[in-house]
Amino acid sequence: MAIYPSSPYGRQKPRNLMWVYVILALLVIGLVIIFLYSYPLGGGRGRPVQNTPADLRKTAEPEKRVVKPPQQPVFQSITQPAAKSVPQPQAEVTVSEPNRIVTDPDAKLAGLIAQAMACVNDKPPRIIEARDRLNELLPMSLSAQQRASVKRQLSELADKWLFSRTIFPQDKLCGSYEVKPGDLFTTIGRQFKVPYEILMEINGFSRPEALQAGQTLKVINGPFHAKVYRSAFTLDLYLQNTFVRSFSVGLGKPGMETPTGLWIAKEDGKLIKPVWTDPVTGKTYRPESPDYPLGSRWIGLEGLEGKAVGRTGFAIHGTNDPNQIGAAGSQGCIRMYNGDAVLMYNLLTPGNSRVEVVE
Repeated sequence: MAIYPSSPYGRQKPRNLMWVYVILALLVIGLVIIFLYSYPLGGGRGRPVQNTPADLRKTAEPEKRVVKPPQQPVFQSITQPAAKSVPQPQAEVTVSEPNRIVTDPDAKLAGLIAQAMACVNDKPPRIIEARDRLNELLPMSLSAQQRASVKRQLSELADKWLFSRTIFPQDKLCGSYEVKPGDLFTTIGRQFKVPYEILMEINGFSRPEALQAGQTLKVINGPFHAKVYRSAFTLDLYLQNTFVRSFSVGLGKPGMETPTGLWIAKEDGKLIKPVWTDPVTGKTYRPESPDYPLGSRWIGLEGLEGKAVGRTGFAIHGTNDPNQIGAAGSQGCIRMYNGDAVLMYNLLTPGNSRVEVVE
């Protein structure tokens, strides 16, 4: 029987196979672990989630849908209060408030003028109430247009309450007087501080001798006053403090300006076409002279205050040159159209009627 020598390979073969099985088992376990971590369970057809760009987009889209719904209510909640925080009515009040501050005085004045005119248009007309309401507006801050309108209305009303025979109830500026034995127009005029000429005119007398005892006259509670505006070449006539009428006048030329200040109708200063000597040329003019410059009437003035103090030779008078009205062409006197000078002569009372000259 043959005896073979023993080989080491023969004894190690089973042990080597065992290690091979162990290694294969570990490889299988490793692959299973890798597979489980790489492929999520139920991942849909076994495809890796992060290996495909399309799957990345699909994964991102659900994230947008999850984030977007919460944002929409937040956007609406911010927008709605913002719209309520600036309401339209509040903006209107902020813008219109300054306008009301500017226009309210005009609206108030327009309302007062409308109230006065409503008195005129009433049936019967409330002339005295309208006059007093309009006269109260003149000291206010009127626009040039408003002032001109108020004066125009007052002038028209004066034709009714003053320059007519009508006596209105409750009129403190005009009234009635029963002529007593021995009364004359001159004495009645002095009593009421108005020239007798205006009493004769409004009562329809052509001759003062026609006055008889027992007659009832309309009388005016004077005196009348005047205010001259140099810049406007205007004379405003007042009965006491109530506006009557405006007149255009001519005033002193440069270097011989009509002095500002307060004047009074001079005693014995009312004359009809007096003889006058030009103080500049020394030439004397008589009423019958063809170039007589003083017109129909002369009302001498005496200075009381301001630059008028101590000045002499100044007067309100007519003119032979109507083109001088509204211009600076006299030697300082106040020129008027001849018809206006006659009316002023019949209204201003020496010693009582004041004439104020302002710039």
